[in-house]
Amino acid sequence: MTRADTVAAARIPDTIQPGGIESENHPWRIRLVKHPERFESSFFQAAKRTAHKILDEIDDADLPYGPRPVAPAHWEMHHGGSLWVKTTSGWRMYRARAGIEWSMQFCAEPSKIDRLRQDAATLVAGFPETLPALAELGYEEAGELLRTPITDADGVEAWTDSLFNACVPMSRGDHQGILPKVPGEHHYPWPVKGADFFRYDDFQLWVTLPDGTHGAVAPVDRRGSGDGHVRLVLAPEGSRAADALAEAQDRGLMAVLPPNSSAALQAFAHQIESGQRTASGPPATRRAHAHGNGRGLRAR
Repeated sequence: MTRADTVAAARIPDTIQPGGIESENHPWRIRLVKHPERFESSFFQAAKRTAHKILDEIDDADLPYGPRPVAPAHWEMHHGGSLWVKTTSGWRMYRARAGIEWSMQFCAEPSKIDRLRQDAATLVAGFPETLPALAELGYEEAGELLRTPITDADGVEAWTDSLFNACVPMSRGDHQGILPKVPGEHHYPWPVKGADFFRYDDFQLWVTLPDGTHGAVAPVDRRGSGDGHVRLVLAPEGSRAADALAEAQDRGLMAVLPPNSSAALQAFAHQIESGQRTASGPPATRRAHAHGNGRGLRAR
């Protein structure tokens, strides 16, 4: 099968009509109740204090996820597996193989969390300046956390709220936002959301689909190719777009939207001439900058 055949076989119509009303014989419901009062453990308080001190030492260009907020207090610390190390070039943060969200600690098996501790210890050992630097910042418990095997719920709690798990610094939007404003990591899969931090500023990752829902798309070829097709990489579950995406994945194909679709025109809006009816062709001679991180979702 040629590349053109693959694109044609998985192409999704630009007009997605909503389906009929569906119901089940066994109804279900979700109760919305008050959240138990959330308290910050001493482990988390110590980790956050240290993370803020680290962030104060980092240049804006080296921040891991997006720009620095106007006020330091506006940083949100995501329990996403934050492995901070001190390199010869300064502080760097790597992501653990899994982050332990605060609520998830209550289903966490200690021996599996201990594997995360061992991974962190191995990484930190490769950067010998880390533990002395953390001690200077007042986080003297770092060495003990890395050395102590995790065997029970107390150990899981200490690790969950530690600097090595709980301190991925993000804006509120990137942490827990919802489209059409800003897509947050809590609501959108990381393989897609992660592109927000490395995509071209003038490529719109998040688009509004014809049924009014929001999805994510990617180019099908490298920048400058002139190909305006876009590959659908995320669509709301239960939508016709999601059904087509699932079918394409089952068949080993791509779900592709044509260059004159509203999704493609939104995705490339800042790379094509204003009023252009196709995303294919040479780039615009004068480009506007995208608004970043999912803002400005409608095609202009």
